[in-house]
Amino acid sequence: MLNDEETLAYIRAAKSGDAAAKETLLRENASLLKSIVKRYLGKGVEFDDLFQLAGMGLLKAIRGFDERFGVKFSTYAVPMIAGEIKRFMRDDGSVKVSRAVKGLAKKMNAFVEDYTLRCGMAPSVGQIAEQFGVEESEAVFIMGSSRMPVSIYGQEEGRDEDARGLLDKLPSADDQDELIEKMQLKSAIAALPERDRKVIFLRYFRDMTQSEVAEVIGVSQVQISRIESRIVSEMKEKLG
Repeated sequence: MLNDEETLAYIRAAKSGDAAAKETLLRENASLLKSIVKRYLGKGVEFDDLFQLAGMGLLKAIRGFDERFGVKFSTYAVPMIAGEIKRFMRDDGSVKVSRAVKGLAKKMNAFVEDYTLRCGMAPSVGQIAEQFGVEESEAVFIMGSSRMPVSIYGQEEGRDEDARGLLDKLPSADDQDELIEKMQLKSAIAALPERDRKVIFLRYFRDMTQSEVAEVIGVSQVQISRIESRIVSEMKEKLG
């Protein structure tokens, strides 16, 4: 396997149109592709077809990778590769996430929520991986199998009219960038002032209404609405 510096050098060359660099990245990441492909064997798609899909996902990861993300290329590439396979199998009605993965994803959700409540900020991918004794790429794969936290992405009926998921209010050009958006979102939340962070945590991690948050914070529901709108607007600017 290439080290981080070599990988970045080949990615830069590949983005400049160097076909040989792309071939090198595909060859040197073959073990990563195979490890991901193994998760989808026995679901009606042949290994060679899955491996080809994984390669397409890797090429998309090469094109989309930005060093400013602050993550290893493999960490970024895993959900892109898995996403390429899952999208194909989803369209074919074949993909199923195992109970074990779902269970671990649920535990990770609980850990993230508890950590955020205790520390006022979400844990990093590295901290999650360490907590569950897995590699960072493995943690990313598992988290990608279950949107987390759920309350960020959806809203039950009967809640506030403006209570859409926070990520629904942020621009997203491609579902494959979802993981990176989550990472950026966590950093943005961690940088908020204490009261703003608490408002966001209660609204989107505890799934509380604006009125319920207002009661906890000690202000009016209108003020919470204004605070929330301001935070969302600021995050839109930061996350572009």
